[in-house]
Amino acid sequence: MSLLAVDDLSVSIGMVPLLDRVSFSLDRGEVLGLVGESGSGKSLTAMTLMGLLPLIGGRITAGRVRFDGIDLTTLPEPAYRDLRGQRIALISQNPMTSLDPILTVGAQIDQASRLHAGLSAAAARARSLDLMHQLRIPEAVAIHGQYPHQLSGGMKQRIVIAMALAGDPDLIIADEPTTALDVTIQAQIIQILCDLVAERGLALLLITHDMGVVAQACHRVSVLYAGRGAETGPVHDIFARPRHPYTKALIGCIPREGQAPGTLVGIPGMVPTAFAYPKGCRYHPRCTAAAPDCRTEVPAGSIQGVGGSIVFCHHPLEVGHV
Repeated sequence: MSLLAVDDLSVSIGMVPLLDRVSFSLDRGEVLGLVGESGSGKSLTAMTLMGLLPLIGGRITAGRVRFDGIDLTTLPEPAYRDLRGQRIALISQNPMTSLDPILTVGAQIDQASRLHAGLSAAAARARSLDLMHQLRIPEAVAIHGQYPHQLSGGMKQRIVIAMALAGDPDLIIADEPTTALDVTIQAQIIQILCDLVAERGLALLLITHDMGVVAQACHRVSVLYAGRGAETGPVHDIFARPRHPYTKALIGCIPREGQAPGTLVGIPGMVPTAFAYPKGCRYHPRCTAAAPDCRTEVPAGSIQGVGGSIVFCHHPLEVGHV
């Protein structure tokens, strides 16, 4: 049984449906990339898994979310509070705004250990310093006593990761964890997260819009578009043989070494807003291969290829059509 299983999840905010029958699963020791352009529903999925939908007026309207056999869709808030931070941890998008500016970063890591592990102040401090050493933070004792504004963006992100690890979680949800960082620091943070998965047997849901990061870090990938699943499968299979036109277009946006200037092609148009979702396949207004049925009928998922990729497309690309 998978540690996390999301089955036909639908979510609305107010009367507006945003996620529609999204499905994926995640095992211990695995990194799953959840990808798509801004507006695809990635961060909303993270908030759903963390049980934070009520904060934005959202609710689950259909489907199930099971974590280690627990149905999260029916879990009362007190029980969810016991899971949140302790067994399911979130690394949010921007480390610049994720930390309390009036507390030292060490105190913020200590708080997580005291809350979720019930440690004394001295034991929490010792655990915080140990986590900081594991995350390759130099001069951990000195940094433990500093405030967020005294640290670089990359160092802040390491602190946020330490806070996520303080509860010794089984699942970490990393929502665009490298968005505000430069390329060199991005690579370091992604490597740290992958090492944690290998060393601790964690499950990592890595939310990103960067297919290059997915290729580097993930075992499997689930592609979202406008609140619906487009394609899910093993990374090596999807990169070698993308079967959904949107997946193919995303991969085509990755710059390649030696690529001639001016040859990088983007995806025309924009992800539609929830108030303007088209009928049928939501990608069809931007798809160069759209057929009449794409404009009227919602595509069902079908298993494609030996890798078992699931593709939501009326006319999946043939193997080799890359």
